[in-house]
Amino acid sequence: MDRATFEASLTGDGFEIRSVTMQPNAVNPTHVHPFDARLLVVDGAMTIEREGAPTRTYQTGETFEMPNGCHHSETAGEAGATYVAGRRMPPNSQ
Repeated sequence: MDRATFEASLTGDGFEIRSVTMQPNAVNPTHVHPFDARLLVVDGAMTIEREGAPTRTYQTGETFEMPNGCHHSETAGEAGATYVAGRRMPPNSQ
């Protein structure tokens, strides 16, 4: 998916948009977010390990979603990872 289309979709669905860069092989250990997330990898690769799903590496152009409260970890690829993240608080928390 291209970035412009992805960002338009995020905006239309009420997500706040952020751009994040992780250094090569950086690890964000297991954690949870209080928001729903939708991400597009725009450069590099990112491996996500999360509860209830197989570990998967996402490459440039691939998207994924993470519901709030889901335990997960993130690992950047050998060249790092840059991604666009959409964040939206669940309706009952606003």
